[in-house]
Amino acid sequence: MKRLISTAEQQAQKRFGTSTRATSFYTKQVLDHLNPTMQQFIARQEMVFIATADANGSCDCSFRAGVPGFVQVLDKHTLAYPEYRGNGVLASVGNIMENPQIGMIFLDYFQSTVGLHVNGTARVLSPDEIAGLPHLPASMVEAAQLKKGRRPEAWIVIDVEEAYIHCSTHIPLLKRLDKQIDWGSDDDSSKGGNYFKTKQAPKP
Repeated sequence: MKRLISTAEQQAQKRFGTSTRATSFYTKQVLDHLNPTMQQFIARQEMVFIATADANGSCDCSFRAGVPGFVQVLDKHTLAYPEYRGNGVLASVGNIMENPQIGMIFLDYFQSTVGLHVNGTARVLSPDEIAGLPHLPASMVEAAQLKKGRRPEAWIVIDVEEAYIHCSTHIPLLKRLDKQIDWGSDDDSSKGGNYFKTKQAPKP
């Protein structure tokens, strides 16, 4: 693919002497779409880390999780994931509304210990808007039609611009343990409560 490499990226490669290695990586590993193997990888994942920034460049990194395949592959150029009721801050959603650029990384801690970077642009759609899109997976149609329970408050739709591997060398292989997850709970203790002891701390 013809990847638009930032000037700063090129400067960093020159400074650290990695230009040749970087060129090889771009040529061999970076795609402008999700190939079938990448699509199958995403369909197995239960978590993803997402990075966004507002119009001024202030960054936020967040975490999303769900049942395997909660990030839906709509086609080789498009992903979608649900936004559920949370703490009400909506930092990622707000950033996307100002600046559509998004970075995602899927890390497989339990099988391959490989990661997948997906970068692109995102938009925020309501459940009604997402239901109007053609060729949706049945699970997305059902979720959009829910009137109560764990109904997405919005969907984030990502237009994929590049996808590439994160090598497995330093990704740990973890053992899965059972955990009862009360999706959408308002119980403070089940969400971590005052784990970091911030409630009584002086506020800026």
